[in-house]
Amino acid sequence: MDRRHFLRSLAATGAAAGATATAGCAGVLGDSGGADDSPDSGGADDSPDSGGAGANETILGPPEQTRGDPVHPIRGDEMPEFSVPDPISGEEISTAEFEGERAFLWTSFYTSCPDGVCPALILRLRRVQEVAAEEGFGDEAAFLPLTFDPERDTADVLREYADQRGVDLDAGNWHFLRPESYEAGVELMDENFGLKIEKTDGSEYENLEYAFPHYGLILLVNKRGIVERSYPRGPATDVERIVDDFRRVVTA
Repeated sequence: MDRRHFLRSLAATGAAAGATATAGCAGVLGDSGGADDSPDSGGADDSPDSGGAGANETILGPPEQTRGDPVHPIRGDEMPEFSVPDPISGEEISTAEFEGERAFLWTSFYTSCPDGVCPALILRLRRVQEVAAEEGFGDEAAFLPLTFDPERDTADVLREYADQRGVDLDAGNWHFLRPESYEAGVELMDENFGLKIEKTDGSEYENLEYAFPHYGLILLVNKRGIVERSYPRGPATDVERIVDDFRRVVTA
């Protein structure tokens, strides 16, 4: 049994406490969930030895600071392999299809997020997309934000959201991932990332029937399909730190 499956089994029995989430978005993984990606942490990863089994296949060295031992993928872990539709392009996108071709950033979000956490996640991916275009490595990059709210996040909604956030869908490297159903999204997030997604009452927010407590995780994955950095405090992680990490991975 590998480290993540072992920890996930502990979490299921209550031996490993999950992060506490609020009604809108949790924003960051709690201290029990692992890493610290604050500016003084060197973009920290989140295992005691700073790496999974594939750490020798990474380009970035170990982070300066580590904290906890989370259930989600960390530096040196293989990115979980799954396929999810891109409702805008009509393609089925697999996380494995980029191996040997592109490094990518992955996160999860929903467009109705009421407290600014999801826009902050998308901003970080979009900024890297901008830099990739400016510096000529857009064809070596991909961006895979996954919505766990397929009931509301239709192709039209996602297209409008991209326009509002300044995402360049015409670049050919941005894919909104949308599971076929809410249940499929819940299963995907739990099995692959150890993150629990659950609808909660959204009545405290204006015009929002339901919301989701969730976590601001961003993963940077290299061309070998190995996680280079996990940013569990994604919305609080300096944008330019992520840009620099991604640039180093792509141009090494």
